[in-house]
Amino acid sequence: MLEKRNRFLCLISVAALFLVCVASVNAADPPRPNIILIMADDLGYSDLGCYGGEIATPNLDKLAETGMRFTHFYNNARCWPTRASLLTGQYSQAVHEHTMVHGATFGEILRPAGYRTLCSGKWHNRPLPTDRGFDRYYGLADGCCNFFNPGTEARPGEPKPGRKRNSKRRWAIEGEVIMGYTSPDKKFYTTDAFTDYALDRLEEYKSEFTAKGKERKPFVLYLAYTAPHYPLHAWPEDIAKYSETYKVGWDKIAAERYKKMVKIGIFDGKYKAAGRDNNVPAWNTLSKEKKAEAALAMSVYAAMIDRMDQNIGRVVKKVDALGIRNETLILFLADNGGCAEKVDKTPDIPPGPVGGYRTLGKPWANACNTPFRMYKSDDYEGGACTPMIANWPSVIKPGTVTEQVGHIIDFVPTFAELAGAEIPETRNSIDGDKEIKLKKVTGKSLVPIFEGKKREGHKLLFFAHSGNRAVRKGDWKAVSPKGNKKEWELYNLAQDRTELNNVAKENPELTKELADAWEAWSKECEEKP
Repeated sequence: MLEKRNRFLCLISVAALFLVCVASVNAADPPRPNIILIMADDLGYSDLGCYGGEIATPNLDKLAETGMRFTHFYNNARCWPTRASLLTGQYSQAVHEHTMVHGATFGEILRPAGYRTLCSGKWHNRPLPTDRGFDRYYGLADGCCNFFNPGTEARPGEPKPGRKRNSKRRWAIEGEVIMGYTSPDKKFYTTDAFTDYALDRLEEYKSEFTAKGKERKPFVLYLAYTAPHYPLHAWPEDIAKYSETYKVGWDKIAAERYKKMVKIGIFDGKYKAAGRDNNVPAWNTLSKEKKAEAALAMSVYAAMIDRMDQNIGRVVKKVDALGIRNETLILFLADNGGCAEKVDKTPDIPPGPVGGYRTLGKPWANACNTPFRMYKSDDYEGGACTPMIANWPSVIKPGTVTEQVGHIIDFVPTFAELAGAEIPETRNSIDGDKEIKLKKVTGKSLVPIFEGKKREGHKLLFFAHSGNRAVRKGDWKAVSPKGNKKEWELYNLAQDRTELNNVAKENPELTKELADAWEAWSKECEEKP
C-alpha cells in the first residue's frame, strides 16, 4: 500500500514538474506577433488628434491612448526614399532607393521564417512587391494617382518643357501591372479599396492566423495609403464635416494645434513654435474669395485623413473579430512631412471631385507641420520628423509617450527579432541567374522601447535627399539645405526643438565634425558590396 502511495506521489511530482517546464517554455517563448505597418502619405506632424490636430482621427487616437507615441521618430522626408529604407532597414542611398537591389525587404526576411506576407497600397519602388518577398499585393505601384479613377491622367495639363508626360500610372493586382487601371466599381476610392483588399486577405487566411500552436502562421501586413497626398480628392460627406472648420484660417489653426500639443503632453511648452513661414501671408490679408478657396482645400485634405482613419478602424475591428488583437503589433507613421508643392492643373474645378487636380500648398502645409519649420523634401524637423504610434496590447504600456529617438531603418531589425528571422547577407536576383551581396542593415531594434526599457540609440543618424543634407548626433543636429553645399547650420534640439537658433558659429568644431561624418557616410553609401 505504501509502495503504491509513493508511486502515486512520484507520478504527481513528475506531472507537476512537466507543467512547470511547459509554463517556463511558454513564458520564455511567447507567440510571434502579427505585424501591421500602416503608412500615410504627406501627412503633417500635427494632423492627427493625438498629435494636436483638430481632424477627427478617433481610431488612431485610440491606438495612441492604448499604446505608445514617439516624439522623435524620423523618415527620409520623401516618398520613395522612405519606402526603400522602411522595407530594407538601410539608408536608401545604400541600397539604391528605386530598386533596393542591395537590400532584402522585410517580406523577403519574414516569409522564410513562416510569415504570411501581405501588401496593399502605394509601393513606389521597382520591381513589384510580389517579386520582393510578398505573397500578395494590390495597389498603386507608382507615386500618386486619381483617388476615384486611377486610370485617368496622373497630372493633367502640359508637361514641363523638355519632359515627356507619363499620363498613366502603374497599378498592380498581384503580379500583373496594369497601366491606366480603371475600377469597375463606381464607388471606388483608393483609401477604401486598399483597405478592402487587406481585409479580404485577412479573411482568406484567417484559419492560419487563428490556429493554435505549431499550426499557427503569423502575418505581416504592409498597408500604405496614398492619403493625404495630392490630388485633393475626397467623398462629399467627409468634406462636409469640415465645411466651417477652416474658415478661421491657418494662423488660428496653427496656434490652436500648438496649444493642444502642449496640453496633451506630445510637445514641451518650453520650446517656441516655429510659427508662420516668412513666405506665407497672414490669413487676415486674404480676400474673401481667397479665404473661401483656401478653407475648402484644407477641408478636403482633412476629409482625406478622416477617411483614412475610418479605414484604419475597419482594420482594427477585423483583427479584434479574429481574436488576435493581443498578439498583433500595429504601427502607424508618415513617409514625410506636409507638402508645400503648389500645383493647380484644373483652376475651374474646385478641390474634391474626380476631375480636379489641386494640391494643399505651402500656407496650410506650414500649419500642418506645427510646431516645426519647413516641409516635405527638407531635412529640418518639419520634413523628416513623423508622428509614430505603436500599439501591442500584450507588451506596450498604454498611454506611453517616448522621447527616445527612432528611425524607419529600425523596422526591419525589429521585425526580424520578433519573428526569430535571420537577415540574409545575399539574395537571388529576380530572374534567379545570380546571387547579389547585400549591405548590412544599419537599423536597431525598437523592441526594448516597446517593452518600456531604455535602448542604446544610434550614435549618428543621416539624412539626404535632392541636395538637402542633415546629421543628428545625440541632441545635436547639423543641417545643410539645398543650394547651400558649403555651409552647415547647427541646432541643439534639447534647447531648440524647432530649429530656430543656428549655433554653428559658436560651435565650429562640432559643426565640422558632423559635416565630416556626413561626407564619410555619403561615400560609404556609394560603395557597392
